[in-house]
Amino acid sequence: MKIAETPQAMRDLAEELRRQGKSIGFAPTMGALHEGHISLIHAACAENDVVAASIFVNPTQFGPNEDYSRYPRTFGADCSLLETAGCDILYYPEASVMYPGDYETWVSLEKLPDHLCGLFRPGHFRGVATVVLKLFQAVMPHRAYFGQKDYQQAVVIRRMVRDLNLFTDVRVCPIVREKDGLAKSSRNRYLSPVEREQALVLYRTIRLAIDRITRGERNAEKLLEEMRHFISRGVPDAKIDYVSIVHPDSLEDVPVAEDGSVIALALWIGNTRLIDNHILGADFPYGEEK
Repeated sequence: MKIAETPQAMRDLAEELRRQGKSIGFAPTMGALHEGHISLIHAACAENDVVAASIFVNPTQFGPNEDYSRYPRTFGADCSLLETAGCDILYYPEASVMYPGDYETWVSLEKLPDHLCGLFRPGHFRGVATVVLKLFQAVMPHRAYFGQKDYQQAVVIRRMVRDLNLFTDVRVCPIVREKDGLAKSSRNRYLSPVEREQALVLYRTIRLAIDRITRGERNAEKLLEEMRHFISRGVPDAKIDYVSIVHPDSLEDVPVAEDGSVIALALWIGNTRLIDNHILGADFPYGEEK
């Protein structure tokens, strides 16, 4: 696996691959890799001649009170996982290269950040959109792979690609879960054993909503009320950022839960913020209860 540490080094590799007629698949990550990330590499391998990944803990998508300094950094283990999974190129730039001292250019979306996580993480999606555009400029991918767990991020990136006429096909891959249903996340490693059990409330809340919908309840307000009550009763100390049912493209709240609508949750379990979601009408795994 080749490692490129500067935009120019990565761009040189990408331009040579394109001259050779090779298709490039790309999975942007912040490292601390797990099976969810590796599923993106596998998807890219299945559809492209060459697969690239990036590891970059992007400081501009973290707020002042968020976990940038303690975000897990496991470069050696990540490299081993990527190479085993079939990754050909790793783009690994330094923050000082991506954001020199006089940096002042940003990519901002007008409406999509005004929902879900964007309401609780001001500036987060400006940082996400900016860094993804910069990564795309260096890697020049034909296809880029993102996980559904970060649903709003995927919607934001797709809109940016459309609006800026970028020639990259954005693919969104299914959430990868633990056997008991918890969505894989780099932040899961922050959880104590007790918090790890409490974190299952996200998955169980989605499952509750699906069960109610299957039985005929489609009123979003009633479903959300029951979901919030379930969380508060099951994990009284959990802090709810949002429990929402939204339109898949606009991310606006919907009055009726229909196929295609998205159930989305963000909770604090102890000092760890976790998110999860489900697109109604899609299959949903029933985890193994202990």
